[in-house]
Amino acid sequence: MAGAVLSALNFKLDAATLAVIIEKVEPKFIFVDYEYVDVILTALQLLPEKMGKWPLLVLIQELGQETTLVENDLASATANIVKYSDLLDMGETDFEMVKPKNEGDPISVNFTSGSTGEPKGVLYSHRAAYLKSLASIKLYDMGIAPVFLWTVDMFRCNGWCCTWAMAALGGTGICLRNVSARVMFDSIVLHNVTHLCGGPAVLNMIADAAASERKPLPCKVHLIIAGVLPMSQVLKVEGLGFTVSHAYGMTEVLGPALVRPWRPYQLNSNSSNEHKKVKFPGGLLGDLAIEEVDVKEPETMKSVQRDGKTIGEVMFRGNTLMSGYLKDPKATQEAFKDGWYRTRDLGLFHPNGAIQLKDRAKDIIVSGGEIISTLEVEAVLLSHPKVLEAAVVGKRDEYLKEKPCAFVKLKEGYGAMSCEEIVNFCEEQLPDFMVPRTVVFGELPVNSTGKVQKFTLRVKANEMHSIGHKNGCQRS
Repeated sequence: MAGAVLSALNFKLDAATLAVIIEKVEPKFIFVDYEYVDVILTALQLLPEKMGKWPLLVLIQELGQETTLVENDLASATANIVKYSDLLDMGETDFEMVKPKNEGDPISVNFTSGSTGEPKGVLYSHRAAYLKSLASIKLYDMGIAPVFLWTVDMFRCNGWCCTWAMAALGGTGICLRNVSARVMFDSIVLHNVTHLCGGPAVLNMIADAAASERKPLPCKVHLIIAGVLPMSQVLKVEGLGFTVSHAYGMTEVLGPALVRPWRPYQLNSNSSNEHKKVKFPGGLLGDLAIEEVDVKEPETMKSVQRDGKTIGEVMFRGNTLMSGYLKDPKATQEAFKDGWYRTRDLGLFHPNGAIQLKDRAKDIIVSGGEIISTLEVEAVLLSHPKVLEAAVVGKRDEYLKEKPCAFVKLKEGYGAMSCEEIVNFCEEQLPDFMVPRTVVFGELPVNSTGKVQKFTLRVKANEMHSIGHKNGCQRS
């Protein structure tokens, strides 16, 4: 309503990355929570001199918090500062809302995680945000007077556009400074929470919560998770009374574009192990959030056959997509080549129209003519009760071209595991060609948004190959 464009910054980023983003967006105001003053000041000091005057810093303090050393530090660094409470006091009763001149004007710019390069600024238009927010109300079955627990970061696609959806419904938002199983259960009971969203980490927190942290749910609670869903964890969470939905999307499509209630899904394997089945969360059906979704052959742009076998690239088209990348017309043109947004994710169509996601194009493993989805192998690994995190990458092989290599982080307090235990567990649920014979135990490298950096793991896996570690266990 102030006629400004919003850019919610990832508070987990380092000062150097924040400086790159600030230089791109050229902000007039920066609202900064008292906990993150130091990193913002460092970022501003890294800006090139051509940026000139610093933006006005608006300091957000805790309610009732008096003048602190934090404010003094800011004052010594720059005189361009105001407290949030003082800014509100400047409000005038005859304020007139500044409406966009065109519905295609930007409302926000969100930055991708930049897992393999510099973060990209993704522009959202007023039209796209409006349509997506209203569609989200149905996608997440929000109903009347929802109570939303903020376990999804607001810098992720403006909180999956739920910031605006909740405003449209007049719902209640419960904000958390720290997210933990105890805090989530306490908040659900205290505020009668109806909805919460996030990545697999949120699911795992709830599933692995200690008995002393769990509380009976006072009402129906919808949990929407984007990412790999291990069946064992989902069953635990649903056993506690939650209703779980599986979401798929990305920053460029304003968050989740495909959402469906979770259900077990099985597909017969075509390998020699006919008695075994590959287990994964299943296909995703389109809904109101996106006009068109298709799986296409990227060169010819023809839709793949709906046979549950032919793999292509998942693509989107519609009015709830980004307008483009900030100050990067070349990347925008590449992303929308031939009129469709290219996700670079691989998938296939089943005869019933459901889309099954296979993998990122850069992560898929081709082993001896067989195509291996790392997501499917990871889902099996994550279903083991001792495994906290897992990532699978391709490792060079002289005969098969590539073989799957698993990186595993174990849960605390569950004791050690052997490589053989992991391999045997996978053999019970996967065809032989998908079973990782090399297992590396230890921490997984992640970026600022918690995404595993698979390009780093691929380098590590191939370094192991070059020094002769063909199969077996490694400890990092």
